[in-house]
Amino acid sequence: MTAEEAIVKMIEEADGNLHDIAHFLKVHAYARLIGYMEKLDEKTQLCLELAAVVHDIACPLCREKYGNTNGHLQEKESAELVERFFAVTDVEGDMIERISWIVSHHHTYHLSTEMDYQILLEADYLVNADESSYPKEALYQAKDALFVTESGRKLLTSIYQL
Repeated sequence: MTAEEAIVKMIEEADGNLHDIAHFLKVHAYARLIGYMEKLDEKTQLCLELAAVVHDIACPLCREKYGNTNGHLQEKESAELVERFFAVTDVEGDMIERISWIVSHHHTYHLSTEMDYQILLEADYLVNADESSYPKEALYQAKDALFVTESGRKLLTSIYQL
């Protein structure tokens, strides 16, 4: 499965939720860009992009089940949904496991030094900062505490004029 095929499938599954669609498209775009800027190998790049597409796969379920999309609830509910999403695709089992792990931890920072996980955190933060109008102080703190890649730091600084 390509990232583009995953995007089409997620759009279909979003059931017209324009916010969710726009959000995962933006996160995917930043993740893809940072991955290329950091020169990821082909397999890691694909894993990153697929994870970016499905990173909020649990949001609709969480809204229905809990009334909100709190990060720890998304993490709790994600694994089964990710596995179901990729079950009838050509994505290999080890990559599905990796995507599932990343998605199930994308609101818990600093659990891994693996680049696919780190880049997804950074890409999601870049989008969330805009969508939630994070104050400058939070952006400066994130630059020091969350952003590890040179490319992510450069984008954060440039986008938010830090």
